[in-house]
Amino acid sequence: MSLTSDTARRVDTLVTTAQATGRAPSLLLGVVRDGALAHLSGAGEHPRPDADLQYRLGSITKTMTAVLIMAERDAGRLDLADRLEQHLPGTPVGELTLRQLLGHASGLQREPDGPWWERTAGRDLDTLLAGLTPDKTAYPPHHAYHYSNLAYALLGAVLERNRGTGWATVLQERILDPLAMTRTTYHPEEPYAPGYVVHPWHDTVREEPRTDTGAMAPAGQLWSTATDLARWAAFLADPVPGVLAPATVTEMCNPVALKDPDSWTGGHGLGIELYRQGDRVYAGHGGSMPGYVAHLMVHRPTRTGVIAFANSYGLRGTTLRGLSRTVLTDVLEAEPTPVAPWLPATAPPRPESAELTGRWWWMGIEYEVRATGEELLAGPVGAADLRFTREGPDRWRGHSGEQHGEILTVLRDPDGRAEALDIGTFVFTRTPEEAP
Repeated sequence: MSLTSDTARRVDTLVTTAQATGRAPSLLLGVVRDGALAHLSGAGEHPRPDADLQYRLGSITKTMTAVLIMAERDAGRLDLADRLEQHLPGTPVGELTLRQLLGHASGLQREPDGPWWERTAGRDLDTLLAGLTPDKTAYPPHHAYHYSNLAYALLGAVLERNRGTGWATVLQERILDPLAMTRTTYHPEEPYAPGYVVHPWHDTVREEPRTDTGAMAPAGQLWSTATDLARWAAFLADPVPGVLAPATVTEMCNPVALKDPDSWTGGHGLGIELYRQGDRVYAGHGGSMPGYVAHLMVHRPTRTGVIAFANSYGLRGTTLRGLSRTVLTDVLEAEPTPVAPWLPATAPPRPESAELTGRWWWMGIEYEVRATGEELLAGPVGAADLRFTREGPDRWRGHSGEQHGEILTVLRDPDGRAEALDIGTFVFTRTPEEAP
């Protein structure tokens, strides 16, 4: 669904302003709606941006590494409660769990030892692991949020040891090929944008090296295009089950650690950054490598997102994350998702659902139960938004709101009629007189 002309002009203005004031040689931003690029806006001439031009992703790479770990969990080959030493025997930081590493709650220091890994040739995995010592923690686990690139190198090592092949191979097979991300690559492939540092006083540019980060690759190696990153944003908003179960992606978007416990404006899930904007929560990740910044941000309930790249090491006076947040909020405000029309049911509910519909009472409060498709909808009259699906005779499982995971049990009288509903020990009856 393309943007209206007014919204598109607003996005174009924001992008051209950010490029000019931020002094980025090339800046590209795309709006993603309903699984496809709805608008692409670029500014700058070094090089001129387009949908097939590669930029470096930096730490957006981590979202893919996290999905690979979660796929291993879903396949039963590991558990998030596993200690690192179960997969990397002998490591001196083996008491840390995979969940802590994914959510930047391990306390592990931010970078590996040695020269700045983003700007120098990477070491192999054995060398990286040999350099670990017990003093690599900056905080006790779960003491505070502490972002760690090193943590994601170790998660990549877990994948390599579990699968018996390199991280890049697993990535290609499990994510890039299934999602047809043909222009997302380990090394840059033409056409790509060279990355620059812009001089602060005379606006000249210095080209940065394009390194192979070796064992640190799972933390930030990848290159991609607007077309491909839009596919990845669409996946995070509305997952393809063959890559990862939608429920697992939702699990990844639940907060593990808050970046700012005093204000709750941002946090980190299992490989996914979370940003609060008023009543909305956006999910995604930023990235930077020498000469590049990138960002991905989605509003999952509306399947709307923004992807953005620039080939400079930051933007003067602003950030790509701030630009992405502004554009995403503006699009959602200007063009809210259309409300789906109500349609009549094509068939009556099944008998096991139909007999439970109608009014129920608890503590003098009137509730209603409605049947739709394979579900029961329950809640106060006019607000029946709690969903239950049938698990067996007289047993239903909640999967929304405060009743998520709870059991609804149908209680029957001696004649077999449904006389009460027990929802997690709260008993609902057909009349207020019978209600507890």
